[in-house]
Amino acid sequence: MADKKISKILVPIDGSKNSFRALEMAITIAKQFEATIMCAYSINMQPHSEFQGIISIDKELSREVKKIMTIAKEIATQNGVSFKEKTMRGDIGYNIIKLAQDKKEKFDLIVMGSRGRGVVKELFLGSVSNYVIHSSKIPVLIVK
Repeated sequence: MADKKISKILVPIDGSKNSFRALEMAITIAKQFEATIMCAYSINMQPHSEFQGIISIDKELSREVKKIMTIAKEIATQNGVSFKEKTMRGDIGYNIIKLAQDKKEKFDLIVMGSRGRGVVKELFLGSVSNYVIHSSKIPVLIVK
C-alpha cells in the first residue's frame, strides 16, 4: 500500500464506536497521503417498509444522521482532513459497494468498523463488513 497513492477514502459510518474507530483510522491514513474522506450513512429502509410515510420516524432518522455526520466532520476538521458526507437509503452493504464503485468518486480504500449497530441482523443475515469485503473491487480495511 505504501507504493500506491491513496487520494480518497470511503468510511461507512453508523454512529457505533467501531465506525468512529474506523473514522479515526481513516484520518490517520488520510493525513499520511493527504487524502480526502467521505463518510457515508446508509439508512436501512426496505422498499415496502411499514414505516415508510411516517414523517416522525423519517425526521428522527434525519436528525440522528445529521448528528452523527456533524460529529464525524468535527473530528476530521480538527485533524486537518478534508471531509465530505453522503446519506443513502436502502440495503446498507449494497449501497456501500455501489458508492465505492462509482466511477465519478474514484475511491482508493474503504475503511469500516467490524461491527455496527445491527448485531441481531448480523447473526441471521451476515455482517455488512463481511459483505463489503467479499464484494469490493478496492481494498477494504476493517477496524475493530
